[in-house]
Amino acid sequence: MGLVALLFATIGYSGFKLIRSALALRPQAVSIDDTGLWLRNGAGQNVIRWDILAGVAVHWSETDQGVRQYSIELCPGGPIDRDDPVLWGLVRDEEPIHPGLPRLRYRFATTGEYARYREPLVEAIRKYVPHLWLGETQREPGHCGSPDHEGHRERTAGTVR
Repeated sequence: MGLVALLFATIGYSGFKLIRSALALRPQAVSIDDTGLWLRNGAGQNVIRWDILAGVAVHWSETDQGVRQYSIELCPGGPIDRDDPVLWGLVRDEEPIHPGLPRLRYRFATTGEYARYREPLVEAIRKYVPHLWLGETQREPGHCGSPDHEGHRERTAGTVR
């Protein structure tokens, strides 16, 4: 019991909130249908609709140990909600992957426990929206990165902070 108290004293309340947020944002279920890519996690369920996207691609990079990390890049054709409680953890603000695409996009990392789903997810995407497919590209190591914390404001009980 003393070790648990010491752990909480070490990470503090802000560390606890960060861990809690990370666990809540971790996708627990992913599915694809003719509407889009659905995500369900501790914060709820939402969909990235195909009809708002301008392109979809797969990026991959290799770690120092030679392990490949993959991500599915979903590029919207217009603005996205950086504060959506389900989707904000997927938002990335980086250089566009193709001319005419926006900086903001959704990045779904298919590494770790999701690695085995990469091929079926890509196959389903190409089936439902072949016209959006931009291909597969190698990126720099560690390309998956972390969510766009700069543009995110945490929502609590109907308010935005």
